[in-house]
Amino acid sequence: MPTRKDPQSVTRYADMFAAMGAEPRLRIMQLLLTAHPQGLVVGDIQEELEIPASTLSHHLDKLKNEELVRVRREGTFLWCSANLEALQEVIDFLYAECCTRNKAMDPGTLVAIGSAPKSGPERKTR
Repeated sequence: MPTRKDPQSVTRYADMFAAMGAEPRLRIMQLLLTAHPQGLVVGDIQEELEIPASTLSHHLDKLKNEELVRVRREGTFLWCSANLEALQEVIDFLYAECCTRNKAMDPGTLVAIGSAPKSGPERKTR
């Protein structure tokens, strides 16, 4: 992962946040994370989120361009899945300052995506 002070990496993360910053794209990411690791067929995403096909295609292209979503073809179906490695990079970027500069959090307390407990929103936070 590039260092946090590298201007190119900051631009990359800003673009990733911008891609997820639109409400429909954030909903797509949430849905794909619930379907991890297999992902979902594009038609199922469209049906679940009630997004027109052309609009969904636009949103998926934006997420794919920022490497937040992976798309694979199986026969006539396009399967989409969340790119956990890219999401982990974003989390690492956000926590880099608090864990290395001001000691606000012990770096060992960070949880990697994929190893987090499967509890819902009722999980206690500090």
